[in-house]
Amino acid sequence: MTATVTGRRTDLFVGGQWIGAGSGDRIEVVDPADGTVLDTVANGTVDDGIRAVDAAAGALAAWSATPPRERAEILRRSYELMTERADALAELISSENGKALADARAEVSYAAEFFRWYSEEAVRNIGSMSLAPSGKNRILVEHQPIGVCVLITPWNFPAAMATRKIAPALAAGCTAVLKPATLTPLTAYAIADVLAEAGVPAGVVNVITTRSTGPVVSAMLQDPRVRLLSFTGSTEVGRTLLQEASGQVLKCAMELGGNAPLIVLDDADLEVALDGAMLAKMRNGGQACTAANRILVHRSLHDAFVEGLSARMNALTVGRGVDEATECGPLVDAKSVRKVHELVQEAVERGATVVTGGELPTGEGFFYPPTVLTNVDPESDIVRTEIFGPVAAITTFDRDEEAIDAANASEYGLSAYVFGRDLSRALAVAGKLESGMVAVNRGLVSDPAAPFGGVKQSGLGREGAHEGMLEYTEAKYIAVDW
Repeated sequence: MTATVTGRRTDLFVGGQWIGAGSGDRIEVVDPADGTVLDTVANGTVDDGIRAVDAAAGALAAWSATPPRERAEILRRSYELMTERADALAELISSENGKALADARAEVSYAAEFFRWYSEEAVRNIGSMSLAPSGKNRILVEHQPIGVCVLITPWNFPAAMATRKIAPALAAGCTAVLKPATLTPLTAYAIADVLAEAGVPAGVVNVITTRSTGPVVSAMLQDPRVRLLSFTGSTEVGRTLLQEASGQVLKCAMELGGNAPLIVLDDADLEVALDGAMLAKMRNGGQACTAANRILVHRSLHDAFVEGLSARMNALTVGRGVDEATECGPLVDAKSVRKVHELVQEAVERGATVVTGGELPTGEGFFYPPTVLTNVDPESDIVRTEIFGPVAAITTFDRDEEAIDAANASEYGLSAYVFGRDLSRALAVAGKLESGMVAVNRGLVSDPAAPFGGVKQSGLGREGAHEGMLEYTEAKYIAVDW
């Protein structure tokens, strides 16, 4: 039986079975709104990790040989089940992650869409055939499933980051071991339950939680049966994993940190820019790799923009994520609150002005108020560091080139935002930004049908779109005479 106090799935999911961890130990899952323990989950060991790889390897041949249409129908059923359970899943996400219920509902919809999108892509793994330039043979290319995949996901989007990896892996014919973050593991286990009910065969998807992340992941990556690592998380951890993966020459898909610039040109529609900035900055309380981290506003619009943004930020209802009225929930843990406040304090010490927020709250829970800073020194830590909190740091510029240079002055290049009425000008600015994704006149860039990923230190490869499925394949070339 699954060890749980609430009816939730909380044990390891390996080989189609819910099993206890070899350690017998449990990991507490805490409600960020008040610090109480929501539940506990199994604390997997190195042996548990290898057992999960065993299950994935054992299921690989049959799943790879499953007709694409059958794989597609299972993914489609997974989408339907997630949609049917949307409210319960959103409440679970809000409870363990802290995000506002509206954000959690949006995440469930987004997460489910990856199952629907890849149910359609599973039947479109199309290769090619051509005549060799010499005319002596045909060049046949097909995309074969790469094999067993290790998928590591973060806590900030516990549903979407899991489905964004699982769905293309299954569509391509791969099997997987998912290791979710220990801060938000309950959602991952709920998704495993959905997949099992949808008809995913035993061993095709396995889910393990562990407090010993380093040793467990290392053991799996050193197993020669594992052929791909997909990781979403910090650049620092990503670098370490890339080194670890080099031992077996694993294919790696890495979605790493961001430091997104949001540029408001002098011809921008102020209301459109403010709407976009609120979405880009405050989605999930700012705890997103795509969150607007550096807001660059043309000097002519600065005062009006600051006034409008401050009014909107100040009006947000802060509270428990599961409360319907909440618009900004708590951060995920106490460490996150300390980090955000230290960044704000350092910016103020360098001359920044706090327009609203900026005070460390007292009382229970891991809350931080929506905050707006102006006169921010470009050399402040808050400009160079991924904030991951509800803080808008605003600087000014006078020329487009100045904004572009400031935006590109970062080791990161995941996402960026540009606002301006002259579309040709805005697109010209977007084209010069060193970023894998740019949103023009909108505050949301993510879409299952679009290739998600960054440049520079923000990662390798793409998730979503057709490219996302190709990450889980190897191109095989066959020279044919007839």
